[in-house]
Amino acid sequence: MRQIFQNLATGSSELVEAPAPQAPRGSLMIDTTVSLISTGTERMLVDFGNSGMIAKARSQPEKVRQILNKAATDGLITTVDAVRSKLGQPIPLGYCNVGVVHDAAAAGFNVGDRVVSNGPHADVVTVPRNLCAKIPDNVSDEAASFTVVASIGLQGLRLAQPTLGEAFVVTGVGLIGLLTVQMLRAQGCRVLAIDLDAAKLDLARSFGAETCNLAAGEDPVASGIAFSRGHGVDGVIVTATSKSSDPITQAARMCRKRGRIVLVGVTGLELNRADFYEKELSFQVSCSYGPGRYDPAYEGGGQDYPIGFVRWTEQRNFEAVLDMLASGALDVTPLVSHRVPFDEAQRAYQLLSTDKAALGILLTYGHAVEPRHARIVTLADKPVTAAGKAMVGFIGAGNYASRMLIPAFKASGAALHSIASAGGANAVVHGRRAGFAQATSDTDGLIANPEINAVAIVTRHNSHARLTAQALRAGKHVFVEKPLALTHQELQDVKAAHAESGTHLMVGFNRRFAPQVQTMKRLLASVAAPKSFVMVMCAGAVPADHWTQDPAVGGGRIIGEACHYIDLMRFLAGSPITSVQARRMGNTVAEAVTDDKASITLGFEDGSFGTIHYLANGGASFAKERVEVFAGGRTLQLHNFLTLRGFNWPGFKKQNLWRQDKGQRACAAAFLKAVEAGGPVPIAATELFEVAKVTIDVAEILRAQT
Repeated sequence: MRQIFQNLATGSSELVEAPAPQAPRGSLMIDTTVSLISTGTERMLVDFGNSGMIAKARSQPEKVRQILNKAATDGLITTVDAVRSKLGQPIPLGYCNVGVVHDAAAAGFNVGDRVVSNGPHADVVTVPRNLCAKIPDNVSDEAASFTVVASIGLQGLRLAQPTLGEAFVVTGVGLIGLLTVQMLRAQGCRVLAIDLDAAKLDLARSFGAETCNLAAGEDPVASGIAFSRGHGVDGVIVTATSKSSDPITQAARMCRKRGRIVLVGVTGLELNRADFYEKELSFQVSCSYGPGRYDPAYEGGGQDYPIGFVRWTEQRNFEAVLDMLASGALDVTPLVSHRVPFDEAQRAYQLLSTDKAALGILLTYGHAVEPRHARIVTLADKPVTAAGKAMVGFIGAGNYASRMLIPAFKASGAALHSIASAGGANAVVHGRRAGFAQATSDTDGLIANPEINAVAIVTRHNSHARLTAQALRAGKHVFVEKPLALTHQELQDVKAAHAESGTHLMVGFNRRFAPQVQTMKRLLASVAAPKSFVMVMCAGAVPADHWTQDPAVGGGRIIGEACHYIDLMRFLAGSPITSVQARRMGNTVAEAVTDDKASITLGFEDGSFGTIHYLANGGASFAKERVEVFAGGRTLQLHNFLTLRGFNWPGFKKQNLWRQDKGQRACAAAFLKAVEAGGPVPIAATELFEVAKVTIDVAEILRAQT
């Protein structure tokens, strides 16, 4: 299949040949027939990519603050690398897709159904069922492609609650604005359209609106007052994109008392209290296409909202738009300005920059269907051959894999055979950059491939144990990113698979391989007395609905991240863990939703003990990690993997680094060396299983404290 991506660093778009995506349960695999370029949203992305670094920074001041905080704690070089990597990650474009169901893994849909979805610009997409809707027989594919973008305007209308006969203003009549004008007219409202573009205002008039041309010097507030017959308009829907706050200020000044203003577009929000106070105006920002948006349970989990309590979800908004198209109440034919074959998609994106009059740009998919569904794409001209080397297959092509782990394996001399991702496209983007021979969406095929002898698993946490056990039973050496398992049952399955396999198992506990930690281990080896440890991880806040916080998906942050420090303490102590205690912060049910503010105390067989403070409630400008060891009248202090200091330590005072090194490359190199040389793994399997068990125990202790 092929998909369009944009590089945010350069602004260039690219048509990528990629493996067909997997269709997870609850989703539809759709063969695209047409998709609509959202000229507002996608032009904004293209303009952002084409802008320089200073302009990018000015457009996202909140990101600049995050970067400055990271530079203060992690160092300039590490921060620059992270920013470059982030901007270098191509992003998929598009969210207005129409096609035919190829594979229905969701109730309510059948193979062959014509459907609309928020899938990207790709000839094959997989979309959860709640983000899809069936197309009526009398609605064409081209007309249906406007459904999702029209739903954005429809959700704004639902918040504004227009009634028959009211006077409404639509500020900004681009694609969404013109659709909003028609929907307001269908609601029985009088409509005034405000814009700078005379051609778009002509279209608005053809849909029954009166107009105000800002480019001709017409006063929007005066026009609004006159349009409302001197009473003030009942409501304003702002669908414009502007850095200025003027559209909101003007909206407030033309409204009647208790008028309603809804922001659907993007504008400045420097509001004048007096404009709102005296009239008791209501102001609301509309969220995309309706209730359910950004709710993982609704969108990904397929959990619909009861219609008696939430009448209009995003899916039901899609259906409402399709009904309007079927009845003729919504006419999108005049909004089509260009039709471009999907093969020439890059030309379509050039139109966004060169033709400001472009309105509805349709991408048409007229090529054969079958080549779309290939599961493997060749990336290299020649097959990978490396006698005596680890032949590695990567499962997962996300941010951590592409930024950290793949470069670590490549720098360590691994032969990179195949890379797999569920969506297919990420595997191509990062596989091509790193030099993999193949990209695939067939994870089972990668594991079974006899040419591959080592598998690196860098997927979401809930798949780690299953994939690890599968790869071990297939006779592969396995490097799995932490955590190894989320439950004791998963851990038992991995242990059984490892016992059967006779191959190496490694978990990505990279911190024990960091150069400064290696120095600490060497110094501590001369101390026979028990040791005490204080470790602090200022983890930073993560939303409660993030996948890492979901016990069933990410396992929670203790299992997902604090496991690093349980392993690190086990490594520095050099002794088995014999006791575990843990305490979460807070006592209420609300505070117990997450486990990211906790204290963990471990006891060791040799009498050592230590406490891990895993805290998400610290300041963003505070260093993320600190390790202190007290032993035999001496102290070691590691500050954020940049500075190591020794107190009262003969022959050692400090070890400073120019850039953070948390041991990712050394960790990968140690695994590859064991695979290639046939020696013991860098971390004994018994120790990996011990750390995994203790981590799961800690999470269970904390969850019980509600």
